[in-house]
Amino acid sequence: MQFDLRTMAEHMGGVAWAVVIVLFIMSMYSIAVMIERYWTFKKATDQSRRFAPEAARLLKQGKIKEAIDAAHGPAVKYSHLAKVLGPGLQEWQYQQESGEVDRDKDAAVDAAKRAIQRATAVNLADLKRGLSGLATIGSTAPFVGLFGTTFGIINAFSGMALTGSGGIAAISAGIAEALITTAFGLFVAVPAVWAFNYFNGKVEGFNVEMDNSSSELLDYFIKKGA
Repeated sequence: MQFDLRTMAEHMGGVAWAVVIVLFIMSMYSIAVMIERYWTFKKATDQSRRFAPEAARLLKQGKIKEAIDAAHGPAVKYSHLAKVLGPGLQEWQYQQESGEVDRDKDAAVDAAKRAIQRATAVNLADLKRGLSGLATIGSTAPFVGLFGTTFGIINAFSGMALTGSGGIAAISAGIAEALITTAFGLFVAVPAVWAFNYFNGKVEGFNVEMDNSSSELLDYFIKKGA
């Protein structure tokens, strides 16, 4: 018997094939998440780099309404900074129009801060979308593959017991076929773990940027309300 992939695949049992199919689905899901997250994060980075200086310019000129419009424009649809600063600017504008800034500046600033915090929490949840799936695939795919390998080895030893033949030669082919699922499980898990760590690092970087921008905006509100 030859030990090439095609021959071993032809001799795989039903359980092994079921495991391979499950791993294939997990692999397709992880690839889809990787592509979608990479595209979304790239858009968020590019659009935020354009939005930040534009918003700073408008705020220096005291054009809060124009800054709000810029934060909700189609050109910054994926910008994580626009999604966070926009609600804060809207709340501050409402506090100004209602006269709360003149009556109680600290309360108005706190209201804007809470609006920013709510927007940050929602945006972080959106940025992390799909990452838990990558983490789950990265941690469970090797065990799914090992599950198929275990059944394959059981079948190999069962076949040896039924035929009455012994020795490593009698079961080597069956063990080689069984190990395919473990190899496939590792093949699925390793990229998922790499991608999760990479995207998780990007989310942490986005979070730092949102915190810094939020602090700068709140400082602006404090100075404007002084």
